[in-house]
Amino acid sequence: MSNAAKFVEGSLMRHIIVMSSTSAVGLVSIFLVDLLDMWFISLLGDSRLVAAIGFATTLTFFATSISIGTSIAAGALVSKCLGSKDRELAKEYATNALIIASIVSVLCVIIMLLSMDTLLGLLGAKGYVAQVAKTYLVIVMPASVLLAVGLGASAALRATGDAKGSMMSTLSGGAVNAVLDPILIFSLGLGVTGAAIASVFARLAVFSYAISRAHFKHRLLARPSVKSFKLCRRHILNIAFPAMITNMATPFSNAYVTSAIAVYGNSYVAGYAVIGRLVPVCFGFLFSLSGAIGPILGQNFGAGMWDRLERALKDSLVIIIIFCFAVSFLLWFWQDSIINLFKLDLQASDIVRLFCTFIAITFIFNGMLFVSNAAFNNLGSPRLASALNVGKATIGTVPFVILGSQYWGAGGVLIGQAAGSILFGLLAYRVAGKKILQLRKRHTGNTLKI
Repeated sequence: MSNAAKFVEGSLMRHIIVMSSTSAVGLVSIFLVDLLDMWFISLLGDSRLVAAIGFATTLTFFATSISIGTSIAAGALVSKCLGSKDRELAKEYATNALIIASIVSVLCVIIMLLSMDTLLGLLGAKGYVAQVAKTYLVIVMPASVLLAVGLGASAALRATGDAKGSMMSTLSGGAVNAVLDPILIFSLGLGVTGAAIASVFARLAVFSYAISRAHFKHRLLARPSVKSFKLCRRHILNIAFPAMITNMATPFSNAYVTSAIAVYGNSYVAGYAVIGRLVPVCFGFLFSLSGAIGPILGQNFGAGMWDRLERALKDSLVIIIIFCFAVSFLLWFWQDSIINLFKLDLQASDIVRLFCTFIAITFIFNGMLFVSNAAFNNLGSPRLASALNVGKATIGTVPFVILGSQYWGAGGVLIGQAAGSILFGLLAYRVAGKKILQLRKRHTGNTLKI
């Protein structure tokens, strides 16, 4: 086991691609299984079930987003400590970040289960659809605690440069889900309940693998203590709390979009649910990029290597543009196959076609926002990430969605959401560049333009 910070030397482009790609393999595997979930459910021949999973997933996304907030704190603090060659402090931060993740997740689960009827009603779920969504949520939500700790441990693995370990933790979850889904849904005839049970075991697998690798391979977990918790909690929460708010903004935005689409009927909701499963599979690399760039920025920040910070931001943008153009072309080319695969009716297929033809390419700007948020979280300005994400979820979503729906109906909802993403993606990237310049000036007086 090496104590060296591996990202402070060598090709940044290579570090970014390797870290993002390996992380994406594991992450996309889970999302691919979620997509298979949706496909299996669609084979049951009832679009109401697909809509129900769409509503339920919108709520589980809230819990997952909070967990990602605590994992961001773990990754940022551990990577910075490793960059400054303080492994013992890195262990303290990793351990206490997982404790905080557990506490926060338990509270989140309790609140969401108690308010489930109200939340589903706000989303527009009614009658049988709402009942199916509740059945799914009651089973899956408690397992969010396992996922929270697993994601935190996986972030700590990435902070050490162990992209393979982080990848394998999520791959294990995907593998478990892929095996159990057809058995529970069809062989045992459990339907939506079977899909939910499979998801629980998948989250258990992620938790088990990530924790065991962090502890046994990297010796990254210390013995918990009240003293250590008191010393670390403020630093962790200073990053985690804004990051939670930042990540909560996205599911809030998605929830609002879901409710706006629900006005036009369950068929459109079913189409949007398929899009919701397609996005993380097709653009999971972007999500992984935002997680991968964090340790790279954190280690170079801890080492005071400003040129590499600037280069990392530029290289990330190049990767985002190339990737999004490639994926958008594939979605446009395969849109008929996607529609036929999920047996979508005319209304559902219309909204999926709109996404594949015009909306997908705008994920360039989502990628810019993701990378910028990672920069803010790892460079000591998590509140900037919160402000921009909350801004995108509110003034960058609500008025645009209202305007779009007035002119173009259900499709206009997606158009409005995309317009807000373009605006805030450009803004976030610009602010991130200026932030690095400010840090460089503060520490060196060098203001070379990024």
